[in-house]
Amino acid sequence: MLRHLLLKLRATGPVTVAEYMREALTNPGEGYYTRRGGIGESGDFVTSPEISQVFGELIGIWYISEWIAAGKPKAFQLVEMGPGRGTLTDDILRVFKQLASLLSKCDVSIHLVEVSPKLSEIQAQMLTGGKVQSNPEDKSVYMKGISKTGIPIFWYRDIQDVPLGYSFYLAHEFFDALPIHKFQRTEKGWREVLVDIDPEVPDQLRFVLSPSSTPATQNFIQPEETRNHLEVCPEAGVIIQNLACRIEKGGGAALVADYGHDGTKTDTFRGFRNHKLHDVLSAPGTADLTADVDFSYLRKMTQGRTATLGPIKQREFLKNMGIDLRLQVLLQNSCDTATREQLLHSYDMLMNPKKMGDCFSFFALLPHHRFARPDKKHKPESESPLPPVAGFSELLLK
Repeated sequence: MLRHLLLKLRATGPVTVAEYMREALTNPGEGYYTRRGGIGESGDFVTSPEISQVFGELIGIWYISEWIAAGKPKAFQLVEMGPGRGTLTDDILRVFKQLASLLSKCDVSIHLVEVSPKLSEIQAQMLTGGKVQSNPEDKSVYMKGISKTGIPIFWYRDIQDVPLGYSFYLAHEFFDALPIHKFQRTEKGWREVLVDIDPEVPDQLRFVLSPSSTPATQNFIQPEETRNHLEVCPEAGVIIQNLACRIEKGGGAALVADYGHDGTKTDTFRGFRNHKLHDVLSAPGTADLTADVDFSYLRKMTQGRTATLGPIKQREFLKNMGIDLRLQVLLQNSCDTATREQLLHSYDMLMNPKKMGDCFSFFALLPHHRFARPDKKHKPESESPLPPVAGFSELLLK
């Protein structure tokens, strides 16, 4: 991968950080995700669903709760973007199975957006037991199967290919891996941070500043920006626009869970290898590269088509979703000490502010009518209030 990048840089000169990230992560031959995709204990990073089944169960409950609030539509699609090993969808499907009587009249289907051939194989194994058929004649669906619980599953390379219709979208640690542009404010105005060959050490890469403004500095920086260093992920903006349009037209909701900030942080670009921080410019293609999600930018990119909630810290969201009750039930049902210790350990991982509790946030897109009754003619006093959105408001137990 480094050889490939050095040849490219010698031929074209410096590239944007976005271009560097795209090559290092998704180059078809040597990209990190295409080749390895190191999720889990043995990989380069661990995600919440890999740590505890409770995480996925509560997200499953969130979707059911929104489905009920919408008046139980006859069908819904669950669309997960970048589903990793399929653990999260598997946990959600378990909830759907446990609530089968509630969903009996609803036509549920699963739609996974995945570019990595290796990860889609792992997902197929996890969700269907490997019983899938590839679908070469259909340009958009490249694979399909039936979940162990009898629900149809379809695989796509692009969110645009997923059919329109009432849908619940899920992006868990998806946006943080999308390519970012980096900018630095200078006396001469904004300059873009680029990646180039280090003239001192020929086989090494270094950051440089663009000598003048670039198309990205002209297009991606808001005039009211006050920070001196900035990361912008245009691809995330495009996807959020797409989701907002889809929810506006077809109904549903989107839940985004990721580490991020609300427009306050500056330099968050980093690499992970073997669960340790790794220099982003060394040995490209062997480490996961990531940057914090700027939720203020996502909110702006909905362009008012949907309402947004959050970001709210993961520990608050999970607490509001009833994680404490669920933990008590699982502890009571587990007979051996090892299982109980594992449950408490994973709860601590998810909820401890110093671990995942504070670094991860939840953010939602919902149709505007979720918060206002469309018909004003009824007497307001006779109406029941609209149900609050689970997770984003305090859980009150009757």
